[in-house]
Amino acid sequence: MHAIVIEQDRLSWQPQAPLAAPEHREVRLRVAWAGVNRADLMQRAGHYPPPPGASEVLGLEVSGTVTETGPNVAGVAVGDRVCALLAGGGYAEEVVVDERQLLPLPEGIGLREAAALPEVHATAWLNLFMEGALTAGERVLLHAGASGVGTAAIQQCCAFGHPCFVTVGSQDKLDACVALGADAGWNRHDGSFFSAVKAWGGADLILDPVGASYLADNQQVLKADGRLVLIGLLGGRRAELDLGRMLMKRQRLIGSTLRAKPPEAKGAILDALRTHVWPRLANGEIRPLIDRSWPISEAQAAHTWIKNDANIGKVLLSVSGEA
Repeated sequence: MHAIVIEQDRLSWQPQAPLAAPEHREVRLRVAWAGVNRADLMQRAGHYPPPPGASEVLGLEVSGTVTETGPNVAGVAVGDRVCALLAGGGYAEEVVVDERQLLPLPEGIGLREAAALPEVHATAWLNLFMEGALTAGERVLLHAGASGVGTAAIQQCCAFGHPCFVTVGSQDKLDACVALGADAGWNRHDGSFFSAVKAWGGADLILDPVGASYLADNQQVLKADGRLVLIGLLGGRRAELDLGRMLMKRQRLIGSTLRAKPPEAKGAILDALRTHVWPRLANGEIRPLIDRSWPISEAQAAHTWIKNDANIGKVLLSVSGEA
């Protein structure tokens, strides 16, 4: 088996020891495509280690074909084409993963497009509808709206009747987000988003991968009973929180990570996707948004692309290249 290895801060495609046989409810997948996420860059920099027992190899989502099943697997069979949400190990020719972390390909979606789905849609669904508990008509502020998670969240908001405002890093990204269905947006290079979001009407829920540098303005634009769901720390981890505003406005600050959740918890999220999002992928209401792809041997270039904030939507790595 080959997998990506980090060598002196470079990514190298090298032979590795074969993976152990799947146990209990695990399955082995032959990987076709792997999704690239900013979390991979964080892990590579030493800021986001894998959970105990998870693979040290980068990669949180793949698509591929089941080649072997453990003794207690009931929901999938050898030959099934699936996509998978992983705790690690995706930048490789094979992965072993619990069957509860698999989803079938949506009707009409191939393996390449399917690799762009699990991590971003699971993150969006978890934080908008499970942690964030959106109710009918509530308004959403999405930071990093042109990212993989951002573009998935825009589409989920539109599909379920939630107006959304995005912050992005360029006019091209803002145009792309509006084309996906965002109500309005703001280029962060033009200064604070505070006035623009207040003029838009404020937010009932904020999905924020930025953290410290946005905290004060987030609190200012968050409405009474609003929820700020923190999913990243790109703008730092320490900032002053206005507890008086939090108290009087009944605001809630929710920290949320997906990677370390156990298979049963990930399975519950993926079950919700299969019920609510997969039919909308099949009918075209929601679509995979792929920015660019590289061969797995050129993973370094893919990471550089994301590090430079050049992507709109998902970046993929071709492993077997199967469509």
